[in-house]
This record gives sequence, C-alpha cells and structure tokens, in this order.
Amino acid sequence: MNLYDQIIKKEEKISVIGLGYVGLPIALEFAKSVSVIGFDINQGRVDMMKNGQDPSFELDSSEFDNKDIQFTANPEDLKEAKFHIVAVPTPIDDYNQPDLRPLKGASKTVGNILKKGDYVVFESTVYPGCTEDDCVPILEECSGLKFVEDFKVGYSPERINPGDKEHTISKILKVVSGCDDESLDIISKVYEIIVEPGVHRAPNIKVAEAAKIIENTQRDLNIALMNELSIIFNRIGINTFDVLEAAGTKWNFLKFFPGLVGGHCIGVDPYYLTFKAEGLGYHAKVINSGRYVNDSMGFYVAKQTVKKILAKGKNISGAKVLVMGATFKENVSDVRNSKVSDVVKELRSYSVQVDVIDPHADSDELQEEYHFSLTDNLESSYDAAIVAVNHKEYSDLGETYFKDLMGPDGIVIDIKGIYKDQIKDLSYWSL
Repeated sequence: MNLYDQIIKKEEKISVIGLGYVGLPIALEFAKSVSVIGFDINQGRVDMMKNGQDPSFELDSSEFDNKDIQFTANPEDLKEAKFHIVAVPTPIDDYNQPDLRPLKGASKTVGNILKKGDYVVFESTVYPGCTEDDCVPILEECSGLKFVEDFKVGYSPERINPGDKEHTISKILKVVSGCDDESLDIISKVYEIIVEPGVHRAPNIKVAEAAKIIENTQRDLNIALMNELSIIFNRIGINTFDVLEAAGTKWNFLKFFPGLVGGHCIGVDPYYLTFKAEGLGYHAKVINSGRYVNDSMGFYVAKQTVKKILAKGKNISGAKVLVMGATFKENVSDVRNSKVSDVVKELRSYSVQVDVIDPHADSDELQEEYHFSLTDNLESSYDAAIVAVNHKEYSDLGETYFKDLMGPDGIVIDIKGIYKDQIKDLSYWSL
C-alpha cells in the first residue's frame, strides 16, 4: 500500500506548516477528507484557529466545522504526519533581496521530525533551484536522512488570491512536481483529493518553481506598462481609463490597469527571479525596469496630489489630505507591503497633514508596520481625498460625500478610476 492509499484511509496524516492566507485554506480543504495537522509557530494564531477564527480574516468560522484537523504550535506533533506541506511566507528584505529565513526555519522544523518514507512538498514562492539547493540540504542535515533514498520532496506553487471567493484552492488547477517519477505520482494523487480541475505534472521541481514566479512577474510587467502609460497620458492631458476602454474594444487587447502594486506576491516575486539571474551573471533589464516603475507609483501619486493642491493657490505646508484605503488590495485586511504607505510618507515629507481610513485594515498593525494609524474623526476641511484602494465600501460614494469632506474647492484623486465620469463639480484626477 503506497502513501496515497494510507492517507485516504486515514492511516497516515498530512501536516501543513504555516497557517497564513495560503496554508490555512489548504489545511481545511484537506481536512474535509483526510486527517490533518495544522502547524504554526504563533501560539496566538493557533489559539484563534482552535476557536474557529481565521487570523487573516479571509475565512468564515463555518469553514472550521466538521474538519479532521489538529491545530498546534508544538513541532513534536508533526511526527504524527508523513506528508508535509510547507506554506510559509517568502518576503524580501529592505534591499529587495530574498528573505529565506521563514522558509529555512520551516525546513529545519520539518527536518527535525522527518522520518524514512516521509514526503515534503513546498508551496512557498521561490526562485528556480531554491527547493533543492537551499531547503533539501537543511532537511538532510537535520534529519540525518538521504534525499530521494530516504525521503521525497516536491514543489507545488500556491495560487491563492486573497479576497477572491471564486478562485479558491479547490477550483484552481494545481501545478505539481516531484524529485522522481514515484514522488510525482504520489504528490499528484494527494492534491487531486482536493483540487477539482486536477493537476498539471511539471517535468521537474525547477520548472514548477519557475512557472509560479513568472505568473506574477508577467502581471507585474503588464501593470508597469499601464503605469508608465498613465504618466505619459497625464502629460498629454487625457484619461488613461478612457484610453484603455477604447483600446479594449479590440478582441486581443490585454486588459490590465494602472495602480499601486504591493502585497506579498506581485510586488515581491520578480525580485526572487532577478536575484537568481544576478547569481548566474545576468542583469534582468525588463523585469527590473518594471519593478522600478511600479515601486515609484506611490511617490508619483503623492507628488501629483501636491501639484493639484498648489494649483489651487493653497499653501502645501499644513494642507490636509484624506487617504481612503491602506491595505495592499481591495476587500482584504492585509497591509503587508502596501504601497499606500509610500503615498502617506511622501505627502508627509511636504508637511501635509494626512488622515487615513480603511474599513478592513487594523490600525495597530499599520502603526507598527508604517508608523501611521487610522483616524476615527473625519474633518470637513480636507484639501484633497485620495481613494487609494477600491474597497467595495467606496464603490457607491457619490460626489456629495466628497463635497462634505472638502467643500466645493476639493480635489478627488482616484487611483483606480472608480469615479470616472461621476465627479462633475470637484477637481478630479486619476492614474
């Protein structure tokens, strides 16, 4: 009887290491059918999950009902599992270099409990070669076991989109890979337990790693093109969204839009690829150019806001600006790598008074991460309002709402163009 059959019969367990916005949905989906151990190093998060609460606020409490899952912060409990899925963050540091500390830490945790015949599948986004070159040696060192001969390793990149209730783990075709034919077959069958569309079997681990990283790099470059076009069109004096609407009437035009590119995927993953390229003696020109454009957009928005206020004949020192939205994307609570912070930082450098509101973000988290918090009391004398994130709560706000905040001389800065053609009396600008 192979490992897949043992898992199906609940004779062996699956563990998921890292229960964030990726790991928790995976663990709960598997727990519908098989026995799961969900591990996280944060005891506070584990306690929340034991009480049916998602620390990322993505899942309803009902998602925890009737699941065969044990939540734990004790790594010794992982010994009970034989198929381990690692889904920890892979961020970048202050110099845009890969920060592999969470991944290496998770590899050490798994290595310390690894047994002969165990499988380890990594889901964290990495550069091609990272799994075999960086993670496997740690597993071997900590376990004293030999790769392939004693334990198997695979890679299956996560494709979870925070805030997306349609493209969930069970609905997205899964790319899988293994270190040999046997492991590829077992890993494929295990994921087919939960993934309705099935799996794509990549020929090797490096291909699967590369496939994941170019998914987000491709999006990053397309958005960078839109952002650069918006800068050009602004100088011409035409609205970018009007141009995209016209161009979008062609059947094969790719519909990307300008905006702030943050978060822990699109704004991070390309740097993993450029890091690997540098190590191979190649400086990635196109990818780095796209990253430069997207990383500069927060400062660009702030400077355009300052120009609009000055054009009204107002003193910028002491001007008041309301920033609406602080998360990295719409309808989520996650503020990690949010480029709204760049907008706030740049405005403050001009001595502008900045108030920030967001119906989803946590004020204490913003204060700890970016040194600003959410305001509770809105004023009625703002010089400009920047709609930075298109949360659903903002979609139906009319011009009257902004007039009440700013008066007849206010400026609406609409980054995502959600109020295009709706603002008639106030000054209006969008990317």
